[in-house]
Amino acid sequence: MIVPTYNERENLSRLVHRLRALPENIHVLIVDDNSPDGTGEIADSLAAGDAGVHVLHRAGKLGLGTAYKTGFEYGLAHGYQFLCTMDADFSHSPESLPALLDKASQGYDLVIGSRYIPGGQIVGSTLSRQWISYFANWLAHVWLGVAARDCTAGFRCYRRQVLETIPLDAIFSSGYSFLVEMAFYCQQAGFRIGEVPITFVNRTEGASKINKAEIYKAFYTLLRLRTSALPWDQVIRFYQRRRERKSAPPVI
Repeated sequence: MIVPTYNERENLSRLVHRLRALPENIHVLIVDDNSPDGTGEIADSLAAGDAGVHVLHRAGKLGLGTAYKTGFEYGLAHGYQFLCTMDADFSHSPESLPALLDKASQGYDLVIGSRYIPGGQIVGSTLSRQWISYFANWLAHVWLGVAARDCTAGFRCYRRQVLETIPLDAIFSSGYSFLVEMAFYCQQAGFRIGEVPITFVNRTEGASKINKAEIYKAFYTLLRLRTSALPWDQVIRFYQRRRERKSAPPVI
């Protein structure tokens, strides 16, 4: 389980203990972006007392997407077959992880903990944030054809083969929009994507990392992926033919 952190001192110890208490013997990798509140020191203390907890320190706040990439590289290098991600703020319940792993064991390459399939719920989130999330997912379905109902969710389980196949260095997004881009490329590559219902609970400790800049980046990513998928050679030829028809002399 890859857990990116930035200023999560209120949550990290409880989260790691609950993950490690699961019967599946979940190993935890904390990727800390030099948190000024001491989260990195807490992570080091947890790792010192438990061989199943690992820590990577980064120089600063470099973005959620790059934290995932760093975690994926570590997991692949150390031979893990399933690499999972979740938020550190308890918006994703650790006890829901076995359901994702069970779905992955059925042959799914990417499993998403979903708010938007039957059984999924959202608790404590503002209406404006729910609307933004719903609209972003709707655009991903309509513009990009992504079949997953919750392609902005960060609670995921990837099969190793997915991360070995998709060129992670080519993914442009560094923030939360990385999640949309990964779902898009997984589907483009023909991987099997599944979802399990979860209850998403808005954080009660610490501060949210989602701001207006992240929202703008997410919508920019949707537009960028949409335009990159268009057959531009056909579009250009269409407009060339239309201009030629307009400039041609009238038939008498």
